[in-house]
Amino acid sequence: LIGGIQWVSELVELCGGIDIFPEHRDQQAARGRIIADPLEPVRRRPDIYIASWCGKMFKPDAVRQRPGWEQFSPITNSMMFEIPSPIILQPGPAALTDGVAAILRIY
Repeated sequence: LIGGIQWVSELVELCGGIDIFPEHRDQQAARGRIIADPLEPVRRRPDIYIASWCGKMFKPDAVRQRPGWEQFSPITNSMMFEIPSPIILQPGPAALTDGVAAILRIY
């Protein structure tokens, strides 16, 4: 599990959301944004779970099957979403237009 990079975190906030892992946002390399404790997202109690991964599809069933995530609010309330990586994970115009539009559709 990896937290969002700075521009993704900023776009979420711009759209009215809250990044539950803001302490990781300034790390450019993905290895600096790894969430070491797999239960920490559950403890931080987000309302929404947004996933995006370069080269991999989001698998909601894999998230649902994580040990200890049975009562994770985004699972129990059907609030897990995927944003395609080309429109959110690349800095530039697409993130500012298509990425923001995708986030706003969720909110």
